[in-house]
Amino acid sequence: MATLFTGIAELTTNADAAAPTATIADAALLVDEGRVAWSGAAADAETALGARDSGLLPQSRAVGAVSRSEAGVTRVDLGGRAVIPGFVDSHTHLVFAGDRADEFEARMTGVPYAAGGIRRTVAATREATDDELRVRLAALVAELRAQGTTTFEVKTGYDLTVDGEARLARLAAEVTDEVTYLGAHVVPEGAERAAYVDLVCDGMLAAARPHVRWVDVFCERGAFTEAESERILRAGVDAGLGVRVHGNQLGEGPGVQLAVRLGAASVDHCTHLTDADIAALAGSDTVATLLPGVEFSTRQPYPDARRLIDAGVTVALASDCNPGSCFTSSMPLMIALAVREMGMTVGEAVWAATAGGARALRRSDVGHLGVGARADLVVLDAPSRRHLAYRPGVPLVHRVYRGGEELSPR
Repeated sequence: MATLFTGIAELTTNADAAAPTATIADAALLVDEGRVAWSGAAADAETALGARDSGLLPQSRAVGAVSRSEAGVTRVDLGGRAVIPGFVDSHTHLVFAGDRADEFEARMTGVPYAAGGIRRTVAATREATDDELRVRLAALVAELRAQGTTTFEVKTGYDLTVDGEARLARLAAEVTDEVTYLGAHVVPEGAERAAYVDLVCDGMLAAARPHVRWVDVFCERGAFTEAESERILRAGVDAGLGVRVHGNQLGEGPGVQLAVRLGAASVDHCTHLTDADIAALAGSDTVATLLPGVEFSTRQPYPDARRLIDAGVTVALASDCNPGSCFTSSMPLMIALAVREMGMTVGEAVWAATAGGARALRRSDVGHLGVGARADLVVLDAPSRRHLAYRPGVPLVHRVYRGGEELSPR
């Protein structure tokens, strides 16, 4: 079954390599068998339909061909609203129990953020049953979807035992294909450091491996050293996993250089960067994933996205939804913060929250609305994507489609 979306005041596709942040005014979008079949000016929609019926529409072999459907075409008039690709949130910590609202309140009165609070969540998560964790996870996934996120990653890291990390990986895999093993979140209280690193590289990795695609490490003061981080990441690579890195959040450090050296898909946070860090990122395929909700929630300085973009670094935005340093699942908020605090244009921020997130996950089928892409689209209750930054905090997501199917509201 095909669907023709019309009445689009402004369409963002991220599909024009020469103008990646460009928009199409007064647009239409054709979806067939869950994938984008055509997009363009509304005035050309009937011609596109005729080409579809004749089997003449171009098809993308890179992300899957668009199938011709002999059934009729459903027409959906979006009433002058803007359409953007579904958000790709490439950094979340959604499987946990407990609450750390008191830490947030303390930070707002001047108490500095430190990595040690993670251990509180570890204690609460270990006590929770599978069903209790599933209930919290389902609620957070519903939040993500209601705010326009159609693809998301989930990390482990809130149990730090062999069986517990495998459990968190298994639960995360019930809701997403993008699961990251983060046994190297912090060293558990009372554990001997060298022995714990051994465990992360061996038995814990083996237990989590059936459920995960990525390995990650918190390469930061108060967490893991450069040497420990490299050993852990190389163990993940040897197990067939892709690499992600938490780096340069609390200060300048080795995280970015390590990520680039190991060919990581993404290095996340990037709050404190040297010129050498930026040059390394610009000369690599590693995405700098920025998490402005963390700075909002911890009172740290925001990353300088303008400096990164001007240097030619690929930038993504993600929520880092977690109970300690950033308990929000809102990608629209990340866009507003990136525009207000990090020097990004609205177009750059939307690209970073969609196509940038897809790059950070090494995905070519999502994050854009080019021909052959999975038809993940967000309909905004606004005539332009500018309203995502212009009207922060307002629920502008009108409808969300994943694979051409409308997601049910919460």
